[in-house]
Amino acid sequence: MTNLIAFMFQDNSAPSNGAAGAAFGVIGIVYLAVIVLVVAAMWKIFVKAGKPGWAAIIPIYNLIVLLEIAGRPLWWFLLMLIPLVNLIMFIIVAVDVARKFGKGVGFAIGMVILPFIFYPMLAWGDAQYNAAA
Repeated sequence: MTNLIAFMFQDNSAPSNGAAGAAFGVIGIVYLAVIVLVVAAMWKIFVKAGKPGWAAIIPIYNLIVLLEIAGRPLWWFLLMLIPLVNLIMFIIVAVDVARKFGKGVGFAIGMVILPFIFYPMLAWGDAQYNAAA
């Protein structure tokens, strides 16, 4: 009798074939590949700008180096810690980095919206860093 009661209250609504797990696994692999691509692109951009490439993998230091490449003061790092203000700061820094590499505002907008496409284009393209720009 207890087996019958346990069977009645069993939840059989969720499929147990693992399809959801496989989908999350594929999404995770794609996400990891995009992260590796962007980090490699940042590494190359840092080297092009005369900075150490390994700085791209150090979480806070990479923002400081990016500010140096953009020609912005280092205290802007504090502004990047403020929610919503940091969005504006990242857009300004992207515009400055694009200009330092001879690109325009349209390219900078691409760097903000599609970084996994535009950072590799900047890194492995023919753009050269010009600190005076």
